[in-house]
Order: sequence, then C-alpha cells, then structure tokens
Amino acid sequence: MYIGRDFPQLTMISLDEWDLNELLFYHHAMSQLAAYLNAEGASLHAKMIQELESRGPIGDDSGGWDHSSTPIYD
Repeated sequence: MYIGRDFPQLTMISLDEWDLNELLFYHHAMSQLAAYLNAEGASLHAKMIQELESRGPIGDDSGGWDHSSTPIYD
C-alpha cells in the first residue's frame, strides 16, 4: 500500500519537488490508465516521464542480497 502524499496535494507543487517514490508510484498508476486519460492527464503524465528521465537512470542495478534490482515505491 502506498503511504505518502496524495495526488491532489502533489499537483499543487512542481514535479521537481516530488520524491522519487511518488513519481514512480503515480507514473505506474497513470501508465495503467493511459487509455482513459484526458488531455490534461496525458500532459501531466508526459511531464512526469520527463522529470523521471531528467533524474537519471533508475534501476540499472541487477540487485543483490541486500537490495532490490528495481526501486520499491509501494
């Protein structure tokens, strides 16, 4: 279960102030709903993707006994 700031609260601040886990969680949720997003939602999702890309590689690690191979945002 996601524990963090809710979406209406996050939309009131710029994407560069979002935590990485928040970006990953809401990007995943919006990806699942992409076919149903209106123009505003699709635009916000595109901005989320740009912000994630600007932060650099995520999950380039193959994992190990002490950490996951992908970020855990849930």
